[in-house]
Amino acid sequence: MKALNLRGRGGITLDEVWAQGPRAYLGVAIAGFPNFFTITGPQSPSVLSNMPVSIEQHVEWITACIDNMRKHGKTTIEATAAAQDQWVEHVNQIVSMTLMPGANSWYMSANIAGKPRAFLPYLGPEGVGGYRRKCEEIAAKNYEGFALS
Repeated sequence: MKALNLRGRGGITLDEVWAQGPRAYLGVAIAGFPNFFTITGPQSPSVLSNMPVSIEQHVEWITACIDNMRKHGKTTIEATAAAQDQWVEHVNQIVSMTLMPGANSWYMSANIAGKPRAFLPYLGPEGVGGYRRKCEEIAAKNYEGFALS
């Protein structure tokens, strides 16, 4: 995604925002990039699951979100920095209970020289089902962690 030269608020690039490693809220949105959704993005369980099922879950969730926005006259959605920080901290807390952070694998961004180490997938203890429930809870709470206008 960094190669796409995406620009968020104030013209900041995704490359600049992710200089210390990728950060996303639920793996579907990035603070500072309004109306930009990522399918199976960083900090989502996608690569640790059946990828088509995870893609389908994200597409359905994003579609329902956009539908909800239209019904309520909202045209802009953006992950808040606080929600993103909390989500990334949650992802890191879970993975820190495993041996994965010590591995030199692509899970830890170790496959590209000079790339900052960061755990890329979500490794929730309840698996994809728990992640799906979390996403649905967020939607039910008026898309908690997102600023809508």
